[in-house]
Parts: sequence; C-alpha cells; structure tokens
Amino acid sequence: MFFPICRIVSRPLRGYPEELLEFSNLSRYRHLSSIPLHRLALLENSKRRPLLLSVSHTFNNPGYADKLRRSFSQHNFQSDTNADSAKKGSNKVKLLMVGFGLGAVIGLGYVYNKNMRQKSVPIANLDSGNSLWFSEPPPIDFIAKKVVGSRDARDLQLTLFQYEPCPFCKKVRAFLDFAGLSYDVVEVNPVTKKQLGWSAYKKVPIIIVKGEEGYQQLNDSSMIISSLASYLEDAQQDLQKIVKYYPQVDFQDGDGKKGSEIMNRYFLMFGDKEPAGRSKESIVEERRWRKWSDDVLMHTLSPNIYRTWEESLEAFNMFSKNGDWEHIFPPWERQMVIYVGAAVMYIIGKRLKKRHNLLDDARQSLYNEVNYFLKTVKAKGTHFIGGDVPNLADLAVYGCISSIDGTRTFDDLMRNTKLSPWYEAMCRIIDSRRGKMSLSKLADQH
Repeated sequence: MFFPICRIVSRPLRGYPEELLEFSNLSRYRHLSSIPLHRLALLENSKRRPLLLSVSHTFNNPGYADKLRRSFSQHNFQSDTNADSAKKGSNKVKLLMVGFGLGAVIGLGYVYNKNMRQKSVPIANLDSGNSLWFSEPPPIDFIAKKVVGSRDARDLQLTLFQYEPCPFCKKVRAFLDFAGLSYDVVEVNPVTKKQLGWSAYKKVPIIIVKGEEGYQQLNDSSMIISSLASYLEDAQQDLQKIVKYYPQVDFQDGDGKKGSEIMNRYFLMFGDKEPAGRSKESIVEERRWRKWSDDVLMHTLSPNIYRTWEESLEAFNMFSKNGDWEHIFPPWERQMVIYVGAAVMYIIGKRLKKRHNLLDDARQSLYNEVNYFLKTVKAKGTHFIGGDVPNLADLAVYGCISSIDGTRTFDDLMRNTKLSPWYEAMCRIIDSRRGKMSLSKLADQH
C-alpha cells in the first residue's frame, strides 16, 4: 500500500480531474513526469466522495494518467501563484500601514508646531531662591474634575495636572483622596502636552498649590506626596520651606547623558516634632517600600498592559472611558490620543521589558513582585504594610495596581495571585475618604 490513507476502488474515472481539490502527498512534487504510473492515486475530493480513480485503472489508461499529471501540475502552479499573490498583498498592506503611520506622525507634528508650541511660554518665577514659586497662576483652559474633600485644609488649594492612566498620577490621587483633600484636575494630552505649555517641566503629575502671595509648583509624584504629607503632619510649617528640602540635582552620566534627580523624595520632613505613633523602623520600612514601588513594581506594568497591539488599544479605549475624554478633548484629539498613544506605548512596552530584564512571560514578572509584597504583609500579620491602616507605601502600591484596573492584565493578576483581599480593602478605605467629585464638560467652559 503506497498511501495508507487512500481507499482504493476498482472503477473508472468519474468527473474531470480539475474538479479534485485535495490530493495525496504527491501534490508536493512540482514535476510529475518522473512519477511512475502505478503510483498515481487520488484522495477524496472536497465533498468527501469516495476515491475516483483506482491504481489499476491509472496503470491501464496512460491517457488518463497524462491528464492527471497536467491536473496536478496546474494545481500546484496555481497554489504557488496564490501564495505569491497573498504574500505580495500582505506586503502592500504593511506598506500602507507604515505610510499611514508616517503620514499621521507628520500631520500631528505640523498641528503641534502650528497650534501648540506658540503657547509654550513658561511663566516667570517670583523668588530666585525657589524656581518653582510663581507670582501668577498657570493658564488653564479646562478643569476636567473637581473633588471637594472632607478635610478642613482651606490653605491648600490644589490643582493636579495629570494623565488618566499614568500610575504615578494614580498614586498622587490615591494620597489626596486618602487624606480627604480637595483638588481640581486638569487632564493633560499625552501627545501634545499643550496643557503644560506654561511649565519648563513636561512630565506628570504636577500639582500647583495656591499660597498667600503666589503659586508653588510641585513636581514628581513621590516628592509631591512627601511634601504634602510633611505639611499635613504639622500645618505650622511653611510649605515653601518644606519644598526646599527636596532640591533637584542635575547630573551627567558616564555616557554624557544629562539627567536630574530630586533628593530626599521618599523622606518626610517632621520639623522639630517627633512623629506621633511612628517608630523609626516603620518609617524606614515605609520609605523602602515606596521606593520599591517606583523602581520595581512600576516597571512591570507597561510591558503587560501594552503586551500586544490589541491589549494596548483596549487599554487606551478604557482610559478614554474612565477619564471621560469624550467630554474633555475634541473628537479628533481624543482619537489621536487613543491610537497614537496605543502605538507608542506598545513600542515602549517592548523596550521597557528588555531594559528591566523581565521574564519572557511578562505576566509572571508582575505576579512575582506582587507575591513578594503580599508575603511581607502576611509576615507582619496585619492588613497593610502600615498595620491596620494603610501608610504611604500601601498607597504607592495601590496607585500602581489601580492604574491597570479594568485591563486584561488586572484580571489575570487577580486570578493568579491572592491580591484581591488587600486591593478590595484599599478600595473601600480610599472610597470612604474621597471627597465629592463633579465632572465638567468641554462645552461648559468654552
């Protein structure tokens, strides 16, 4: 038996060979003239009919065999031609996508240079000793949200410049809500950043604090939390003085690349008072886990939520919905943020995965870090790192996790770890302390 899967019957050919679409392993031969007649056999056709030609009939009818050879050859030639056509079609689609992407980037660059950069004039600082203290408020076109907290802190009038899915911004909002503070939210376009045209610092989050004689700008999420937490520990302290304990130091590494670092950003400034109910060990532990959140946990997020193009686009559509972008940005700008943002973060996610040496399965890296955190909480025998009440370390971790809530990554994380009880407890506490939120619409302020 030459072909075990063939069912051989002894009857003549019925139907024209070109109608047969499915062949035996002989179909891989392009030149059939060298195949002996007695080895020609056909499988069932596409309608699963019985075998149409027997070996003996083929051997005794050379004319049919020649016709079959031509049919086989024609079938293989058409298959190769179709495969080549499909490959060329795929290349054309790729070229079209690349062309569209380049056209979009060029178009966005033109719009940005024409309409945005002309507004990028940093406001002047008031005090030469504090480069982030201004005599006038930054220009604000639109307040996206207003949160009225329960805490009596009338001297703290806060405006948060944020980007909805940014985990660093989520961390700051978690702190503000936990502290029961009132604040306004300005949503920043992550592509054009036109809302930050007044600032020399172009990252988010930024908080502007209105003072008696001017406006204090706070940069970097950890510095923002540390400075405001220090002020809330002792309202008699001067916020401007506290800010000076967090100087920005510029540096240049061995490769000549310039950078900057905010010093002491994980330290709280208690002044002359001893922190009530806090041991030195607990303060050091809180500081260590805050740094771990920024340096380790944070870097496992982007390679996961932007792991594939589909996940990246799903995430940005979710961000648009959660951030109420439909009422904040014009339609064209919202679509630009979604699609350009998804494409950019998909690429950045791949780079971050390599830079931070994550596992091939980036999900597992995330699970491992979360399990490491949960193991510490369990060893303490308390609900949180801070004990029975969350501290700044818990809020930092919560900010990271809440930024991916609603994505595939979040669902996988909850299924594959025991994070859910801790996370749900954090949600309940923060929700109970958050002030009343009101949303604004673009048309209401123009």
